[in-house]
Amino acid sequence: MKQKNNHHYEEKTLSTEPIFSGRVISLQVDQVQLPNGKTSTRELVKHPGAVSVIAFTKEEKIILVEQYRKPLERALVEIPAGKLEPGEEPLETAKRELEEETGYSASEWESLTSFYTSPGFADELVHVFVAKNLEKLPTELTTDEDEFVDVKEWTLSEAQAAVRDGRIQDAKTAYAVLYWELLQKKG
Repeated sequence: MKQKNNHHYEEKTLSTEPIFSGRVISLQVDQVQLPNGKTSTRELVKHPGAVSVIAFTKEEKIILVEQYRKPLERALVEIPAGKLEPGEEPLETAKRELEEETGYSASEWESLTSFYTSPGFADELVHVFVAKNLEKLPTELTTDEDEFVDVKEWTLSEAQAAVRDGRIQDAKTAYAVLYWELLQKKG
């Protein structure tokens, strides 16, 4: 999804100071030269990328997970998602995350799009997949040891209501509901 730079607006990096390197993100401060020749500071979050999965059951319901999000100090309802592991292709990550977080596998996959979550300070790119022909796995959920989720199956009208009343406030999940609405209109 990398596009050519519009050199008219390009900021040339003069120096980079690593601040933190963690399990999920790295932080750095860059000194940049602006297009007008002046300098400025940019605080950047480096992220390995992620996937999200819009998964539909045979009953035309969407699979969602509710989980606690520490930065917000509350639980959110979201579509299944997770970060890319080193060397892992996005589709493989999507399949793994769907199975781990929901206990479902899918036999039909479609790559839908990719988008940047917060390009003003982070380089995280989320790859969006659609999963169909779901089968419930015979085993228990195999979430990460620090991950606790409740799996939900909602109809389109339930998901739309959740967006309207604020139960869905996650951007990738609101995008999934919009995509679903568009599918129904094409229908």
